[in-house]
Amino acid sequence: MRVGVPTEIKTHEYRVGLTPGAVREYVAHGHKVLVQSGAGAGIHADDGVYRAAGAEIVPDAKTVFANADMVVKVKEPQPVEWAQLREGQILFTYLHLAPDPEQTKGLIASGCTAVAYETVTDANGALPLLAPMSEVAGRLSIEAAGDALRRFHGGSGVLLGGVPGVPPARIVILGGGVVGTQAARVAVGVGADVTILDRSLPRLRQLDDMFQGRVRTRFSSLESIDQEISAADAVIGAVLVPGAAAPKLVTRAMLGHMKPGSALVDVAIDQGGCFETSHPTTHAEPIFIVDSIVHYCVANMPGAVPQTSSHALNNATLPYGLLLADKGLDAIRSNPGLLAGLNVHRGIVTYKAVAENLGIAWKSGLEALG
Repeated sequence: MRVGVPTEIKTHEYRVGLTPGAVREYVAHGHKVLVQSGAGAGIHADDGVYRAAGAEIVPDAKTVFANADMVVKVKEPQPVEWAQLREGQILFTYLHLAPDPEQTKGLIASGCTAVAYETVTDANGALPLLAPMSEVAGRLSIEAAGDALRRFHGGSGVLLGGVPGVPPARIVILGGGVVGTQAARVAVGVGADVTILDRSLPRLRQLDDMFQGRVRTRFSSLESIDQEISAADAVIGAVLVPGAAAPKLVTRAMLGHMKPGSALVDVAIDQGGCFETSHPTTHAEPIFIVDSIVHYCVANMPGAVPQTSSHALNNATLPYGLLLADKGLDAIRSNPGLLAGLNVHRGIVTYKAVAENLGIAWKSGLEALG
């Protein structure tokens, strides 16, 4: 199979779909890998390194899309990219379609087969291709909160860890999954006062054991969320409904209960965000203020640390990508995890949560594949 890797074009996105090490693996499996010149610049992997790994360097994205049987990316295709996709071509990347009707329409019109990293599952029903970026984003969220609280950004001017004689910041984390757990690790590490809210009592018990009294845990309800954000200096939105739009846990009215200059960091923004006042931002302009509350809503947080992110992502995606390259559509038919990742096939939406969020028709993956 001809596997193509275009340069990522989202604002300040420095990750790359395949690292040189991953290219070597594809080549060893007998596949031809086309890499756009400069695609690895963000991780300091120049064209020579990719050539040494066995890739063919091509001059532009147009050449990649025109010649590849499968396109491997990191972020969702932008309009200029989805216009170059075609029927019979496999797209393997993050998609986050539920809050993005325009991209969904573009993929439907292209006729391509789109497999989303974020809905691929493993044997236990977990999300192995989402997890590494959730780990990165969770850890970065605390750095983002600290920055958002700086006074020159409109924040309250509270130091996360405090100093002797002055209390630390109170950080509230909505969601105790991978993002929330990693956020808590960093927040505890810098000395912040941390509370995690989640609706799963078994998960809260796990977190209580994991942190051994260094964080508070609370069952998530309208009342507990309102109480906690009212006292918080920073709130981390870390909720996830696989493939679906994130629930809006903090309304605009609730911002009036928060302390002026406190911060919201919406890690769920890829799925539409879990704060009513959120809208996607970029690394170029990451912050905005609503009702005296600082919002950080960057939709590709891990893109800021591409060395770590690209390698972590490739470690997770490589086995699935090789399976797709080796077997094509048969890989999706035969592998339940890849079947769960199938979101669009030949003009048909194949993921129920996406279809329901967008109000469009859908078929199961097996029905669509025929």
